[in-house]
Amino acid sequence: MFDLRPVAHVIGLLVACLGATMLLPMLVDIAEGRGEWPVFLESAIVTILAGGLTAVASSNSAQGRLSLQQTFLLTVCVWAVLPIFGGIPFVLGATEARLVDAYFEAMSGMTTTGATVFTGLEALPKGLLLWRGLLQWLGGIGVIVVAMVFLPELRVGGMQIFRTEAFETMGKILPRATQISAQISTIYVTLTLACALMYLGTGMNAFDASVHALTTVSTGGFANYDASFGVFQGPAEYVASVFMVLAALPFVRYVQMVNGARGALFADSQVRTFLIIIAVLVAVTVAVLLSIFPHNPEQALREALFNIVSIISGTGYASVDYMGWGAFLATMFFFVGLIGGCAGSTACSVKVFRYQLLFASIRTQLRKVRAPHGVFAPRYEGRPVGDDVLSSVMSFFMFFVVTLGLFSVALSLTGLDFITSVSGAATALGNIGPGLGDQIGPAGNFQAVNDTAKWLLILAMLMGRLELMAVLVLFTLRFWRG
Repeated sequence: MFDLRPVAHVIGLLVACLGATMLLPMLVDIAEGRGEWPVFLESAIVTILAGGLTAVASSNSAQGRLSLQQTFLLTVCVWAVLPIFGGIPFVLGATEARLVDAYFEAMSGMTTTGATVFTGLEALPKGLLLWRGLLQWLGGIGVIVVAMVFLPELRVGGMQIFRTEAFETMGKILPRATQISAQISTIYVTLTLACALMYLGTGMNAFDASVHALTTVSTGGFANYDASFGVFQGPAEYVASVFMVLAALPFVRYVQMVNGARGALFADSQVRTFLIIIAVLVAVTVAVLLSIFPHNPEQALREALFNIVSIISGTGYASVDYMGWGAFLATMFFFVGLIGGCAGSTACSVKVFRYQLLFASIRTQLRKVRAPHGVFAPRYEGRPVGDDVLSSVMSFFMFFVVTLGLFSVALSLTGLDFITSVSGAATALGNIGPGLGDQIGPAGNFQAVNDTAKWLLILAMLMGRLELMAVLVLFTLRFWRG
């Protein structure tokens, strides 16, 4: 049995930091004057004490490099444990949430899924609304770190193809990993501030601009209103679309640009492919809207752009109920959510690079069929792709489809209808946000979903955020024996 204390030490430190973060919404509640601030004070005390005592108790084994097993366990436990403490304000606060609902909301926040079980958001204390935004914002930066540091080293889902991306830029060596992390954090904060300022310029008040900036740049999608982004129709939709796209691009390219490689962003085939996909999908949506529904061209473009970008990036905002756009577009939106953004971003789902590698492999196989004696190898950005990467990507696709099917069946066994079961499994596993149908669609939420289904969705959100196999490996006997 390997030593669990180094894992507990890191988790304890992160839990304590999360508790310290609770003081910010406490200050907001004090300023609002509704007497809700003790909720966050009590939550902060409990969280800081629990995290601090755990870190101190395991500090004598904190030195040294984590083993592969410890790294897997740490990656999963961080995302499973932090939402437990992140949900405490929902239990003690005005929402008076039950355990399952509090954990669901916190897990949805930290995995940047954006599915919610709360209604009457407009009436909630500002501290709770800010806390929902902070959970997503903290989860967003955590996603980038996991995608750049942990998953490539753990060789999960083909992410090992990016093992050197954080350290190479146009043939030049970048600063060490700690400095890169600091630069990514700076870029993340800068994008958030810029987004908030742009929202202010569209007429949002300071609080709405701040919270929605947190949930836009994290591609999380929690809003301050039951109507989601529908209350801000107009210029704010264009602002949100721009920043959702920026957040769905690989942050390592921003780091490279800061360090002198000005063309690094558009030199990335992921980025070019992602933008082309968005352009095509928006064009199709606009064409359908103009041909069937009474939209003017500007409205059709705005609504199509916003909602396509929101779903493909996994943000999950909705400015309209696109279930009313007809079966074709509703079905298209389901599959759009399964595309996802770029690796190394805050976006979710399968990711563009995996589809690129999948199609590169298919092209190679077709060439081998036409020329059996030829020597062909799949290539990504001009470089041959190793068999280990292709194997990981193919395994990911297989696991994703199988897991999606299993969760769909499991959800249907809890009493949910077919559309709710399948779209619920997809939106949780892909960390997208809204599903399809009247219950969990863009005009609904997950409040009325039964408790068993909520626990299944919580597990799906966790697995989806950690690229499936990082979680599944913990259920193998060899992992615990090794």
